[in-house]
Amino acid sequence: MSHSLHNTALPVSSSEGLAGRIAIVKYNAGNVQSVQYALQRLGVDSFVTDDEEEIKAADKVIFPGVGHAAPAMQYLRERALDKLIVSLQQPVLGICLGLQLMCKHSEEGDTKCLGIFDEEVKLFMPPVGTAGLAVSGVPVGTEGQTGSTQTGAALLVGTAGQTRSTRTNPAFKVPQIGWNSIYNFKSVLFNGLMEAEFVYAVHSYYAALGKETVATTNYIQPYSAALQKNNFYAVQFHPEKSGLVGETILKNFISIS
Repeated sequence: MSHSLHNTALPVSSSEGLAGRIAIVKYNAGNVQSVQYALQRLGVDSFVTDDEEEIKAADKVIFPGVGHAAPAMQYLRERALDKLIVSLQQPVLGICLGLQLMCKHSEEGDTKCLGIFDEEVKLFMPPVGTAGLAVSGVPVGTEGQTGSTQTGAALLVGTAGQTRSTRTNPAFKVPQIGWNSIYNFKSVLFNGLMEAEFVYAVHSYYAALGKETVATTNYIQPYSAALQKNNFYAVQFHPEKSGLVGETILKNFISIS
């Protein structure tokens, strides 16, 4: 999950760019505007839509997202966008919550997701320093939003929504907010980048390393910074907020034929 951002769409650009028009999937999860701004800076046409025919006709599709997995999946299912997304044949890029929803299941709200990637999405568990202290009724906020915390402690929600408190290493806070390095590149998304480049991330949940991992990062433990399966690509971080590194990743996606 991630910080909720204003969801006002930009006008479609009339400029000619690196590729044909890109559809940005409209659903009840934010950061649409920041993705459109990033594409606009690259001179690329984009439009925001939840229309099946428009998405199917697009040259490429971006599936962004910040928010909570459960209501996001509910919105997709109510409009049959869940079935549409998994059937797409053109290149698709998931961003942040988009990556998590492209996995098979998320601990956030015990949510069944799209199942494109064979990964479970789990809540970060900071290293425990001393014995846990039982508390109740204090949830972690939506993806990227900080829930109630105390100095030296983190309040965590498990798979079944059970709340608990652990004394933790204060160097690790949930959510992860800020810059972190990515490495072990195995995808065209990272062409032209050096190992250990820095990107910007805001999230409380992560996909573990697996057979579809194409970039790795480390926060508390190593996890998937990016996943790829056939025409489906996804990144846990925000390329639209990651400066020149993020621009390179978006250009590489746009250039996929």
